[in-house]
Amino acid sequence: MDYKDAFLDYMLYERRCSQLTVIAYDNDLRLLADFMAENALGDISTATPQVLRKWLMHMLSGGMVARSVNRKIASVRSYFRFLMKEGIVEVNPCSVISNIKTPKALPVFLQAKEMDLMLDECDYPDTYAGQRDKTILELFYLTGMRVSELVSLTDDQFDFSRLVVLVNGKRQKQRIIPFSERLEIVLKSYLQRRNLEFGCSVIGGRFFLTDKGEDIYTKLVYRVVHRHIEMVSTITRKSPHVLRHTFATVLLNNGADLMAIKELLGHTSLAATQIYVHNDFEQLNKVYNKAHPRA
Repeated sequence: MDYKDAFLDYMLYERRCSQLTVIAYDNDLRLLADFMAENALGDISTATPQVLRKWLMHMLSGGMVARSVNRKIASVRSYFRFLMKEGIVEVNPCSVISNIKTPKALPVFLQAKEMDLMLDECDYPDTYAGQRDKTILELFYLTGMRVSELVSLTDDQFDFSRLVVLVNGKRQKQRIIPFSERLEIVLKSYLQRRNLEFGCSVIGGRFFLTDKGEDIYTKLVYRVVHRHIEMVSTITRKSPHVLRHTFATVLLNNGADLMAIKELLGHTSLAATQIYVHNDFEQLNKVYNKAHPRA
């Protein structure tokens, strides 16, 4: 019997995973279900380590990269943890499946001068959309929030008297991010333009709106970020997460404490934040010359 729907509801409503995460789980489990059906191996709740190894090799031989395969195995592992919790199975077949080794990838980020070029030199149309797009980029760079957190922002999450924004992170875990007076001016100017364009604001309504006054959506934000990164950089990745990486890297390179960066990013463990402990040669050379007594 397929317990996938019950698992997805559990992840969405009890574990409070984002809609995008639940969709990813659904897609991963569907791939396994299709593989097992095509090979007459039963339904996914009966998968054995041998079946999972065959599926793993099937994905790798089909050209899927190791990182994607590992994520799909992680989805199946979570599914069987749920089945064990419900008393449906006694053993998690993924317990004997090891992740495929992948090279450690450093975060892709923009240089501070590239962000200055994007925010100060790029031409933004004198329209609501132009001002909204610039505000989105400023907010990403100055707070490091995730795209899902930005899209779901409402007016009442901003406290301009304290210069902080209350962010609803993963699994609805809330955190407070401070922002500068510079960003306050940008945000208030956007609000004034938005309210003039679409009427008075509604308490609790979405902070960012489309050109038609509807709630903003993730794909629109991706397009905005992609377009503007392309104007200032030749990096291959051009997603909102690049701006989150840039926020963390700039803080670290300017002496911010790693624990403070962890709290600002909303990471649950320091291990997730330690990927930002990377510097280009220029930064390493600067630190070396300053710190070593014989340099």
